[in-house]
Amino acid sequence: MTTMDTERRSSRRESDAGANEERAGATMSTDFVLPEALSAHEPPEARGVARDAVRLLVSDAEGDSHRTFADLPSLLSPGDLLVVNNSATLPAAVRLDRLFVHFSTAREDGTWLVELRRPTLEPYAGGDDGEWLPLPGRATLRLLSRETPRLWRASLDRDVESYLMKYGVPIRYSYVDRDWPLADYQTVFATVRGSAEMPSAGRPFTPELVTELVSRGVRIAPITLHTGVASPEKDEPPYAERFAVPETTARLVNLTRSEGGRVIASGTTVVRALETAADADGQVRAASGWTTHIVTPAAGVKAVTGLITGLHEPRSSHLMMLTAIAGEKTVARSYDAALREGYLWHEFGDSQLIVPIR
Repeated sequence: MTTMDTERRSSRRESDAGANEERAGATMSTDFVLPEALSAHEPPEARGVARDAVRLLVSDAEGDSHRTFADLPSLLSPGDLLVVNNSATLPAAVRLDRLFVHFSTAREDGTWLVELRRPTLEPYAGGDDGEWLPLPGRATLRLLSRETPRLWRASLDRDVESYLMKYGVPIRYSYVDRDWPLADYQTVFATVRGSAEMPSAGRPFTPELVTELVSRGVRIAPITLHTGVASPEKDEPPYAERFAVPETTARLVNLTRSEGGRVIASGTTVVRALETAADADGQVRAASGWTTHIVTPAAGVKAVTGLITGLHEPRSSHLMMLTAIAGEKTVARSYDAALREGYLWHEFGDSQLIVPIR
């Protein structure tokens, strides 16, 4: 374990304290009402739209334009670096008759953070320390203690990932009308299993689009950040997540910046990983372990210059990150445009590219 690994690992108490401290110093004025009609209820392919044909809202300090995701190669330049998340999505939901268990995050001691939901997909507030839950396949889950108001630290009596691959289904929320296959929750970059929910900014990429980007001189490099469960009903800061920034990716980020290229993060997970690994001067070093870092307007960004992302919930911490990258005025204006033009939200929805003016 490297020194940086050790520094990135923290106890639950340190994680909560750090999150609260950073959040207390941040504000997010971009607030809005998201109409139900703008929630994407199914994958775009189910409504006759190819993965890379979803809409793309392109935003900079001067204005917004409306494109499709397949236009991305014409919007990036030779020498730009696109950093992607290679985490693959687990079928992380296990369903009982009266309760759903969402497996969120593996801990170093072999326990997992889990969220309990009702079959209606609403959060379940019950549960007791030490309670045993019988799961399909004669497995047993023991609730150990509450980690947050909605997450439990729990222990399964067998290997979790193997169990989920046999008995789990992808996590979905009430705005998605039915179950969809795990393949619909994977990105073209998915190689390292571990995310409870899809790193959805990467979903619109196709092998053909990646090939076109590379042929135009856009570099592509991976990080790994395993996402935990989100909560559409809560306005909460993100908690600690496992991540890794490889040495080759760190070198490419630093080289790109030194040559005047743009570092474009595909997803807020990538921003979190790179900004965790960046020093005060924006130099990125190889790092792995756990990150509690929250990107806020007050802290700003040091390594990332642009972002590909989906459209985020009102008052979410992701909007603080967008504001740190683009500024409050640009984010507010672009969200007004997305609402006005009927862009679709959530993991099966449309995309946004936030770039600096060149």
